[in-house]
Amino acid sequence: MPIQVPKALPDRVTRLAQVRKTPFLTIDKKMVLRKLDQFQKAMPDARIFYALKANPHWRIAKMLAGRTGFEIASEEELDLLLRCRVSPQRIISSNPLKSPSFIKAAHAAGVKYFAFDSPDEVEKLSEFAPGSNVYVRLSVSNEGSRWPLAGKFGVETAEAVELLTRASRGPLVPCGITFHVGSQCTNEMLWVSAIEKSRLVWNAVEREGVNLWMLNIGGGFPIEYIESIPPFDQIAAVITETLRREFPTGVEIFVEPGRAVVGEAGILVSSVIATARRNGENWLYLDVGVFNGLMESIGGFRYSMTADRDGPVHKWVVAGPSCDSLDVISNGVELPELQIGDKVYISSAGAYTTAYASRFNGFLIPKTYFV
Repeated sequence: MPIQVPKALPDRVTRLAQVRKTPFLTIDKKMVLRKLDQFQKAMPDARIFYALKANPHWRIAKMLAGRTGFEIASEEELDLLLRCRVSPQRIISSNPLKSPSFIKAAHAAGVKYFAFDSPDEVEKLSEFAPGSNVYVRLSVSNEGSRWPLAGKFGVETAEAVELLTRASRGPLVPCGITFHVGSQCTNEMLWVSAIEKSRLVWNAVEREGVNLWMLNIGGGFPIEYIESIPPFDQIAAVITETLRREFPTGVEIFVEPGRAVVGEAGILVSSVIATARRNGENWLYLDVGVFNGLMESIGGFRYSMTADRDGPVHKWVVAGPSCDSLDVISNGVELPELQIGDKVYISSAGAYTTAYASRFNGFLIPKTYFV
């Protein structure tokens, strides 16, 4: 198991912890922009579409509007972006399963790009979004990703060719291929094999007389929690080299980072509400847990935690406040002896925390403050 190294806390976060009710999430605005800038510099030839689902706070949307595009899946996300005056030309939808009402609303607003991976979706898009640019979701390996996204979506090579060819016979414009290697992917070779597989589909579709022009390589780029990860520049360099080899000219590259833009910009601030000794283990209970902010912990995500009290460290089982036994955040967390009311700071919490949170058992969803 990796050794947890506590991260330095910005003064503005600890000051906020003295005056605000926990739990709450802080987002470092400058870090969000730095991460986006890093992405743009590492992949200058790609069109970037921030995956709004990672953190759909309106201030993040407002901050990124005009700097990048957005990927969405619902009417609520569409309405948010339109309220933030994001041009529909900067919006795409890569969820290959969409409700008719969302398709109609997005099409009416001027959104032009939609993913699909089934005959039913071709029929819906033909009826409710004629003339749209459509791209097929290809099934690719997710081995090496912390949060696999395979199985629910995507088709194999032969079916992808068939669906693109089918779309070309109607009122749609087949434009490309998309895939997703899984979230928090630390194996850059998954992008390599997915791009190579996309090339096979591309060639087969061309033989059917269908000309594509866009490849969407999805998201999945990892951030630092407590495990070591490959440097982002290394991942981007491998992807770029593969793209130049497989798609040397005339192809638009789309990419959909979410976690990589906002994840490390967030610190979740919580308070200790109880401690206990159970079956030889130290238990630490926080006012935030699996259901109201840390749902990804059930998928094996381990967050770096820092306390506002010094002293010899002990290993703790850290759990949330609900009555559900599933509400256990992490085991073996090294923290000092803590008392009720002490603050615990959870790093790299900017993505998929408040976005997933519910009010199960009546516990509060953390408010978000920008620093």
